[in-house]
Amino acid sequence: MSWNLGSPTPLFKRRSGTKSLLAATCAVIALSTLQIHAAQASEIHASDIRIERFTPDDYQALETTKMFPPPTAGMVQYILTMPPLTAERKDGTREEQDLQLQVQIGQTQMVDCNKHGLTGELKEHTLSGWGYSYYRLDALGAGISTQMACFDQAKKQAFVRIPGELRLGYDSRMPKVFYLPEGAEIRFRLWQAEPDFSYSK
Repeated sequence: MSWNLGSPTPLFKRRSGTKSLLAATCAVIALSTLQIHAAQASEIHASDIRIERFTPDDYQALETTKMFPPPTAGMVQYILTMPPLTAERKDGTREEQDLQLQVQIGQTQMVDCNKHGLTGELKEHTLSGWGYSYYRLDALGAGISTQMACFDQAKKQAFVRIPGELRLGYDSRMPKVFYLPEGAEIRFRLWQAEPDFSYSK
């Protein structure tokens, strides 16, 4: 009796093809993983910004902001430090140029169905001898509100703010410094521009 096992060559070729397919699949997975990591590395969120709060009692002079005055009685110093972005576009400009920091000042309060606001003016000051900007709100007061009848609607927690807001350029080299009265809060978020311009014809 004879057994026709066939030539081993086709079997070897099939194994080689399997190895090639496996290698190609691994390469695609590795490339996809690198692309995902690259995308994540260039992302930035407001939660990545470090915020520090100092009163006159617990004030510490940080190396990056020690030239700014310490908070006075009744005031709180807030320092917002943005992480650096190292990714660059093809034209050599950094991603930081595409970002803006939006800042609003107010308080978290329990409010009814009406629209509420606070009074106060956030002023920009220049640090003498350095040229750096910082921002100060001397007083925070009750503002006007609409007068709708809310009946038995439950109150809810909301951020009530002073008029206006700041739009500041993203800058990881220099923290943003604020002085606010005790009880005031600062909230912020990031805006990112599209990388390409559109042109008029």
